[in-house]
Amino acid sequence: MNNILITSAGKRVSLVKAFKTEQKKYFPEGIIITVDANPQLSAACHVADKFYKVPRLNDPDYINELISICKLNDISLIIPTIDTELLLLSENEPRLLAEGVIPVISSVDLVRICGDKRLTHNFFESHGVKTAREYLKTDYKLPLFIKPIDGSRSIDTFIISKEEDFRDSYFEDKKLMFLEYLDHKVYEEYTCDLYYGKDFSLKCVVPRKRIEVRDGEVNKGKTEKNILVRYVKAHLNFIEGARGCLTVQFFKHKFENSIIGIEINPRFGGGFPLSYFAGANFPEWIIQEYMLNQPVEPFDDWEDNLLMLRYDNEILIHGFKD
Repeated sequence: MNNILITSAGKRVSLVKAFKTEQKKYFPEGIIITVDANPQLSAACHVADKFYKVPRLNDPDYINELISICKLNDISLIIPTIDTELLLLSENEPRLLAEGVIPVISSVDLVRICGDKRLTHNFFESHGVKTAREYLKTDYKLPLFIKPIDGSRSIDTFIISKEEDFRDSYFEDKKLMFLEYLDHKVYEEYTCDLYYGKDFSLKCVVPRKRIEVRDGEVNKGKTEKNILVRYVKAHLNFIEGARGCLTVQFFKHKFENSIIGIEINPRFGGGFPLSYFAGANFPEWIIQEYMLNQPVEPFDDWEDNLLMLRYDNEILIHGFKD
């Protein structure tokens, strides 16, 4: 049982390669398996050792199919990658554990908090982290920022600079939040990759400056050992139910020691490869903790000021027929 399953693989080529590299250090015969709703068109599936097609997440047979694949391939661990599967997997954790499969995922309660931006704001504030002010839809100040309470990948987000920018639907949709606008002339945007051990304690913090973002995912970024490292350790050193990789987004004031918490995603983010190449080896730590039952010690010795510039690459499949 030394094989690992990565779900909703999509374009996560670097993540699959990282797990393949780290797995071979400890289990040379182990393999990385991926699943996707359309694996033939998933680049990450084609770099995995094996892949399977699975139903959509809203299909009632999804979990049954996942368990069947795990049994067939002696899967030890499941690594989730997208927001929409987190609650489903965390709710089914007892069933997966009963089958001998460990989903490396935070608790149901924490996943629910992270999936709701209002609950996330409450969570931040309970840990002493400031958040952007939320306005009433009858009492707001322009400019403002609109986003859904359950959104991801920057979908359905809007900057409202003047009254003419509003649509009636913005006021009618109860899922849309009216928030204080944080000007990028004043604030810099960071995603912190955090690793939490089985004991829910923080082991590593890597702030990544988001220089350029495409489709909600960092396209150009760099690591920085800045005030965020101390800040996160001070405020988020222990989170009940936190396990594995969490990506937490912050806005840091350029001229003052002011930090605003934005959102938490309890999964690997699309920009995680930068932290991995900087030396923050989350895949290895997961293997050590969950497959070898070895504790992970706090780690700060990752490379500062490592710049990542992403570009599109090709994976060619010869003889492909759809």
